[in-house]
Amino acid sequence: MKLSWETRARVQFEGDAHVIEDACGFNGATAWIIDGATTLLEPLGMPAASDPQWLAQFLSMEFARLRYGWGTQAQIAAALRAVDEQASVLVGGEHVRFPSAALSVATLNADGVEVASLADCTVVVRTDDGATHLVRAELADARVDAAADGNRAELLKRDRELRNTPGRLWVARREPEAADHAHVVQLGHPEQMVMATDGAWRAVDLGIVAGPEEFLERTGSTVGTLELMSELRRKQAEISEVADDATVMTLVPRR
Repeated sequence: MKLSWETRARVQFEGDAHVIEDACGFNGATAWIIDGATTLLEPLGMPAASDPQWLAQFLSMEFARLRYGWGTQAQIAAALRAVDEQASVLVGGEHVRFPSAALSVATLNADGVEVASLADCTVVVRTDDGATHLVRAELADARVDAAADGNRAELLKRDRELRNTPGRLWVARREPEAADHAHVVQLGHPEQMVMATDGAWRAVDLGIVAGPEEFLERTGSTVGTLELMSELRRKQAEISEVADDATVMTLVPRR
C-alpha cells in the first residue's frame, strides 16, 4: 500500500498589508507549505495579484505532481526547475528581483518522514515514540536583525539581493541548486504533523501558546486551529502589530 497523508486542519488567514502570498497542500506521501516573501525590490509584474503570490501558487501546483519514491530535495529541485523554465519565458534572465519564498516539504517513507526546509516555515512532528520534533532551516531576517546598526529597510533590501549566493540565506526562488542547501531531517514514524508559516508561528512568539507541543495540540482540528488563529489576530490588534499571512496545515498518516 502506498503511503499517504490525510488532513486534520488546513486554515489560512490573509494578513493586513497585502494579498495572501502563502500556499499549502498535500498529495499522496508529500505535503508542503510555502510562504512567499513580501516584495522589497522593484516588482516584475508576474501574472498574479503579486509576484510572491504567483511563485507560491506555481510551486504548490508543481509539488502536487505525484513523484512517488522521490526524496524531498529532489522534489524541491524539480519544482524549482519548472519555475526557472517558466521564469525564462516571463522575465528572461532576471534572478535578483525574482520573487522568493520559504518552504517546507515533508514526505512519508519506509523509515518515517523526511522533512526539507528553506528559510523559516516551521514543521512540528510528534513521532510514534511520543517525542516532539521542531524542524526549521533559518529565520529569514535573522542576519539583518542581528546587525548592530544601519538602516533596517536598506539592510533588508541588501540581504534580499544577496540571497542564494555562497554564505548567504538560501530560499526557493528560481535556482534549482537551492535544493542542495535545504535543511533536511529524517524523523521516525509520525503520529501527527503540523506545518506553519512564520505568520502563524507568531502565536508562539507572542506567548499565546507555550511552544511546539502546545501549538501541535491546539492545531489538531479545524475548529482548534481557527480558535488559535483568531486569538492571534486579537492579540496582534491589541499591540498594533501588522499581521502577516498565517497558514497552518495539520496532517496524519493515512492508516
